[in-house]
Amino acid sequence: MMAGTTAFLLLVSVVLTACTPHVGAGHGFSVEFIHRDDARSPYHDPALTAHERVLAAVRRSTARAAVIARSCVGSDADADAPAPSGDGVVTGVVSRPFEYLMAVNVGTPSTRMLAIADTGSDLVWLNCTDDLDLSPSRANAKNVPPPVLFYPANSTTFALVGCESGACRALQDASCTPANNCRYIYSYGDGSRTSGLLSTETFTFDEGRSDDATLRVAKINFGCSTQNVGTFPADGLVGLGGGALSLVTQLGNDTSLGRRFSYCLVPYSVNASSALNFGARAAVTDPGAATTPLVQSEVEAYYTVQLESVKVGNSSFEPHRSGAIVDSGTTLTYLDRGVLDPLVEELTRQIKLPRAESPEKLLPLCFDVSGARDGQVEETVPDVTLQLGGGAAVTLKPENTFVVVQEGTMCLALVAVSEQQPVSIIGNIAQQNMHVGYDLDKRTVTFAPADCATSYPATPRTSV
Repeated sequence: MMAGTTAFLLLVSVVLTACTPHVGAGHGFSVEFIHRDDARSPYHDPALTAHERVLAAVRRSTARAAVIARSCVGSDADADAPAPSGDGVVTGVVSRPFEYLMAVNVGTPSTRMLAIADTGSDLVWLNCTDDLDLSPSRANAKNVPPPVLFYPANSTTFALVGCESGACRALQDASCTPANNCRYIYSYGDGSRTSGLLSTETFTFDEGRSDDATLRVAKINFGCSTQNVGTFPADGLVGLGGGALSLVTQLGNDTSLGRRFSYCLVPYSVNASSALNFGARAAVTDPGAATTPLVQSEVEAYYTVQLESVKVGNSSFEPHRSGAIVDSGTTLTYLDRGVLDPLVEELTRQIKLPRAESPEKLLPLCFDVSGARDGQVEETVPDVTLQLGGGAAVTLKPENTFVVVQEGTMCLALVAVSEQQPVSIIGNIAQQNMHVGYDLDKRTVTFAPADCATSYPATPRTSV
């Protein structure tokens, strides 16, 4: 898909754990972000140091980038995917890398479920069980609680969707059951798949504070999944892409919020929450905000803008392929060598610090900062600017381009694309302390520098 395109594909994965539901005409609501390695996450490993968690995220980044590449480069992407078994569900186990989660309250009475959140896909689905289907496969990760199951029979607002409905027709792989209900198989770029019955349910968003209202949205289309192939350690997945079945689109259609959302990623070194916003709260009005138009993408779920050049100081580098994906589910930033090689050369020339070896040879440029005085790193590392379509310029600060991967070693969080992974990606380190807003109705995306640790004040800021 990327060859010949001038698109800059924007893919985001975010986390929702609670919300501030001041909802009404002209208003919106906010929900809390938590990274998978955050102390509040069930996937947090307290045995790892902060540097070890970053290094683990770097390793996951390689797998995530490969997933994105397979979804973008065409039919060859599925060449190594597991083959379908006789019941339509693939055999074999693959890994689905992710970085952020969201908690949703589903049904009446509600069940709280922790789901992967992903704007690279559209379907909202949750692990379900009922009297007719087998329970989904459970996670076997060490010290990780098994997924929560949603029991449709216990909810008074659950309903199945007919196979002639518009929602069923929006699915690429759907069929009719003998009872004329919509059965789906939904596949991802890593070969993992989920299947079940398309359903509707009431989703509730609230912060749990007595002085706050609760937003309840009825008849949200979601997949009641009863068979999974692959590693889905969470309770499901919430698609936040631009397609018809995504949560963003459904909230826009069913409420006065519009198809708008924004997010803010807290740096890895800060143990604090930040906000995912919907409706009017998604407006990015921070100083320095830069808006660029969304352009057509070959993948409906992706948000696409144009990348024109990458600048450092007085030097400007134009990519051979101007397409790139900004993905908060990928840790590193991947650039084609037409940009990365001269950028590394320029950064090497400007940064006056001793060179160091990269741990596991994962990163292209590292420095020894063990003897650096306070403020020296910020003083010597130059800003890097992404020039986007429509004249928008996004500045990456040192915290967006370098990361400390072990005690005393700071490495460039930018790596080259490869023949196996030819797709450029702007990862979550590049998005730290940046407020990013999407308006699918106006077809724009806006970037602004921000202190993300203060965007969700319910939790105190601490260093990790």
